[in-house]
Amino acid sequence: MMNEEEKAIRRSRKRSGFAYGVLGAIVAAFLITAVFQWKGITVNVETNEPSAQANELNLGEDQSEVTQAINKTSEAVVGISNSQDGVQGSQEAGTGSGVIYKKDGGQAFVATNHHVIENASSLEVILYDGTKAKAELKGSDPLTDLAVLQIDGEHVDKVAELGSAKDVEVGQTAIAIGNPLGMEFAGSATQGIISGLNRNIPVDINGDQQPDWETEVIQTDAAINPGNSGGALINLKGEVIGINSMKIAQAEVEGIGFSIPMDIAKPIIDDLETTGEVERPYMGIELRDVSQIPSSVLEGELNLPNDVQQGVLVGSVEEGSPAAEAGLEKYDVITKIDDEEVDSLMSLRQYLYRNVEPGDTIDVTIYRNGEQTEASLKLSSQ
Repeated sequence: MMNEEEKAIRRSRKRSGFAYGVLGAIVAAFLITAVFQWKGITVNVETNEPSAQANELNLGEDQSEVTQAINKTSEAVVGISNSQDGVQGSQEAGTGSGVIYKKDGGQAFVATNHHVIENASSLEVILYDGTKAKAELKGSDPLTDLAVLQIDGEHVDKVAELGSAKDVEVGQTAIAIGNPLGMEFAGSATQGIISGLNRNIPVDINGDQQPDWETEVIQTDAAINPGNSGGALINLKGEVIGINSMKIAQAEVEGIGFSIPMDIAKPIIDDLETTGEVERPYMGIELRDVSQIPSSVLEGELNLPNDVQQGVLVGSVEEGSPAAEAGLEKYDVITKIDDEEVDSLMSLRQYLYRNVEPGDTIDVTIYRNGEQTEASLKLSSQ
């Protein structure tokens, strides 16, 4: 027979096992319902860089360096609460993480993800010591999934050092800091490696299950869980090399998370802080991929030649826009910009946003009623 002490230990073990079982179920539920912390996209990984998943690459790492890096940055990583108006008033709709990157004139600025603050009626930043501060949204950008908040700097003691991802190599140590599963595990740090570089992730902005943009990300096996969105990915110097954004959460997949490289994030963050938006070239037309249109329509109503199977169809032209002034019309099909092939709406956006600026003039090749023609278009800003 067991004595009373043995019985107590056994009861304690049973309770602990139950608690961990419940926690496991909660974690699983979060992973199932949040396959991506970014909106309904399908990952399409494309890279010329090698990939590495093996943690054994880190076995020689001096753990004190990891501790020092975490200590340097962790107080600059905050929680973000997104409250939205509902039938029963304002309620918390979700939580995420953010990085305090600047303190100036009594104000502090926080970088996070667009999807963390999306549709918020009010936002609150929770500092490392539990202090809560009302946050003002300075601006957000769905394409890059970035946003900037402003808070009173009174209680802000630490600002993160923003680094660069240009010299990041596959296999080097990566540390993710954030607030997985809400503020219950605030300030959590997970260690891994850089698993891959130059990964291209398609982004669906309007929910039509078609990619509107591709963003470049760093792949890491440092655990990035729901609530980590907007947190910091740091190197051993404690420098922020990326803003954590999403992960793949499927039963057969383990250790694939993504972070927006700081070199891509920094200019976007600067624009959002200063102007509230990202200035991009604007044509003033509504477009649709030709590949989504039935062949009978292409050949019949649009009278496109048989060899034109790709491009973008002009659905409408905004009055007074650059496209209107250039003479573009509804049902025109754009196949080239400046002699660069346009095979989809995404390729058109990528060319515009990466190669030209507002005020530049582009030459477009279009098909109208089956005839090829050219037009010059001076871009404005959006």
